[in-house]
Amino acid sequence: MAGPGHLRRLLRTAFAYQLSDLVSKPLAILLLPVYTRHLTKADYGTAELIGAGVVFASIVVRLGIGEAFVRYHYEQLDKAGKDALARKSVLTLLSVSTVACLGIAYFAGPISSWTLGTSDPTIVRIGALGLWAFSNLELAQSLLRVEEKAAQYAAFSIANVLMTVSLTVWLVVFRGDGANGLLFGNYAASAVVLIAVWVWERERLRAKDGQASGMKTLLRFGLPTVPADASVFALNLIDRAWLFHGKGGAASAGLYSLAVKLSGGMIALARGFQYAWPPLAYSVKDDREAARLYASVTTWYAAVTGMAVASLVLLGRWVVRLLAAPTFYDAYTALPWVALGWALYGLVHLMVSVGGRAKVTTRNFPAALIGLAANILLLVVLVPPFGIAGAGMALAGAYVVMLIALRLLTRKLFEVGFEWARLAQFVAIAGGLSIVGNLLLETSGAIAFAERAAVLAVIPAVLLATRFVKPEEAVVFRRGATLLRQRLVPKRAG
Repeated sequence: MAGPGHLRRLLRTAFAYQLSDLVSKPLAILLLPVYTRHLTKADYGTAELIGAGVVFASIVVRLGIGEAFVRYHYEQLDKAGKDALARKSVLTLLSVSTVACLGIAYFAGPISSWTLGTSDPTIVRIGALGLWAFSNLELAQSLLRVEEKAAQYAAFSIANVLMTVSLTVWLVVFRGDGANGLLFGNYAASAVVLIAVWVWERERLRAKDGQASGMKTLLRFGLPTVPADASVFALNLIDRAWLFHGKGGAASAGLYSLAVKLSGGMIALARGFQYAWPPLAYSVKDDREAARLYASVTTWYAAVTGMAVASLVLLGRWVVRLLAAPTFYDAYTALPWVALGWALYGLVHLMVSVGGRAKVTTRNFPAALIGLAANILLLVVLVPPFGIAGAGMALAGAYVVMLIALRLLTRKLFEVGFEWARLAQFVAIAGGLSIVGNLLLETSGAIAFAERAAVLAVIPAVLLATRFVKPEEAVVFRRGATLLRQRLVPKRAG
């Protein structure tokens, strides 16, 4: 299994990178009853479609520079080289993103007609601001991640969350700006935080001495990741666009987008893992040690995210009833499928790092393209009979196909002995109990909730009884729990 030191590093940095999500996701969810009473389903669907489009466009605009920066940071021989690499990366992305966003703002009218079916240049220009801020902030945060400045990362992220919430509530609730307010509050806050990170890192960004990998080297590594990453994320855009322009229209996309929002905990886990994993994965030099680390982390990532999915299978109806206006209740049908899709998204990034360790990124795109094709096919087949639930099924199914393709394409680059038996054991127990409980138990009322919660609580007990946890892992977890208890509970004075 992975060494305790590696797991502690992964957990510590992942927690820091998740901290903003651990604050923002609960806040966003708590505000859903407010937002869903001040926005129509169509407004919500439009805002979320633009938001997904911003993330998708950002992948293209970033040119893979962020991924290459993280990979080559560890190969620079001294601080001067690392600082020079940071400056070169930031200035290149700033130039590219500024030109791209000015172009989008200029052609906002035609772009809105093409993407939304109506002329709304204002919301597209807000999206252009979001594209600029999001693209550059991703790289700016990477400056903190590669040096594992977890505290600073967390501070900037929390500031972003607090400003976003304040602005969006003011714009949506008090000014009544609808979808425009929801988006502008988010992107304006990110722009402010971006500038603050640049100011904080100004000494590194001023550095002109030192030899670093050239842009040709970075782009040679980064550019091949763009089609793959874009194809991977396109799954999260195509489903919403499919629903938006389909029979259900913007309202159907709004329901599906609410399911995505309610999957915030899973998204936080997947993104925290996505940010924390590459620095750890690439920093381990010994291949045998790295292979054990990859296998162990895969198993436990699947276990943690799998329990989250099981909870939504059993209790998703109550989550939607509690946190959304009644008109949005049908979102529960897609909720567990969307959560499963995001869990699989995190595993995709782990598999991508297998090729990245061998400095081979060209094989990611074929796998992503296969997954994208599977997504479109599954949308055609599943959405007509199952609606938004079918879109969630298509998302999860596409990621499964993509993972299989990535495994086949990268297994000879760096062999990882994944713990297939333990993974199958977890899927059989957690998946079996949650599905059976969902099919057999009632769907409303306090008694039904208690019964379903009891089934959820049984899953870890069955896993322990069937020896899912290895003895050496149990020792590590007990030590970790003891250390945590010692830190949280002050010692009594003698």
